[in-house]
Amino acid sequence: MIITRAPFRVSFCGGGSDLPSFYEKHGGCVLSTSIRKYMYIALHQSFHPDEIVLKYSQTEIVHSYDEIKHNYFRQVLKNMNVQGVEITSMADIPSGTGLGSSSTFTVALLHALYTYREKFVSKYSLASEACDVEINQLGNPIGKQDQFAAAFGGLNFIEFKPNGYVDVQPVVMKQESYLQLQKNLLMFYLGGEHSASAILKEQSGSMQREEADKTEAQLRMCEIARKLKEELEKNNIDAMGELLDENWKLKKTLASGISNPLIDETYEKAMKAGAQGGKLLGAGGAGFMLFYVPENRQNSVRDALSDLREMQFRMDNSGSSIIHVEHDNVD
Repeated sequence: MIITRAPFRVSFCGGGSDLPSFYEKHGGCVLSTSIRKYMYIALHQSFHPDEIVLKYSQTEIVHSYDEIKHNYFRQVLKNMNVQGVEITSMADIPSGTGLGSSSTFTVALLHALYTYREKFVSKYSLASEACDVEINQLGNPIGKQDQFAAAFGGLNFIEFKPNGYVDVQPVVMKQESYLQLQKNLLMFYLGGEHSASAILKEQSGSMQREEADKTEAQLRMCEIARKLKEELEKNNIDAMGELLDENWKLKKTLASGISNPLIDETYEKAMKAGAQGGKLLGAGGAGFMLFYVPENRQNSVRDALSDLREMQFRMDNSGSSIIHVEHDNVD
């Protein structure tokens, strides 16, 4: 039995600059953190060596890769040439809620299969291979930040170079500042699922057409991500609020569907109650909203958003991990 886990992520600033249509021309960057909410993959040998058993929201029992309905399972198992296994996926958070679930799944699955093959794989290789599967092989119009956040873990400034290289730089700050930053972040669940692909496809098209206003907004979002890194490394955690607010206002201009009346109303309520900034997580449309709120205003914000479910979370530093390996004993 092998069990791996990979963390979900919260992206603060710069999202969208990890799309190839943008970073191949301008370079991109995001500031994000992984959180202690995880995707788990459990793998063990199937009783029947010619059988693949997959358990997720559905159960599949197949005898060839082409029979597999789940696109990610099918592609990764075929790439790795693994058969005769039973694999179960479980998650702390539903898919389609803006925390990078598909990429987190891909990273955790690859990690489990490399472990099954008894092969070491670096965090960079895990992230790069997950990007290749999702973007090149499956043709999803997504970026690279989620895969690198899931593989590396931690609070990071991630740069996307025009040549495709990704540079992951940990944000270094005092322990007390780091802990206070955690305390000042509140997350609320709006419900629903978004279509990240549809929103990102529109956003990517705007960049390919080099629409000046959207390109300018995305460039400014990268500047904000760089500024936030600098301020956090000076232990100025209150800069998070103002910069989140500016980033969110710019993000809403990048594509239709990023925001909607419910999201706008929720944001306005939180800001009036004492939040200093916030954003919708993920591509847009649904899922979780994040706010930066000083501790003395948090109860006011909770009261204002009492119709929404708050999700407590802490930041993660482990990245993708092997949490259990048990070899079969043969007498």
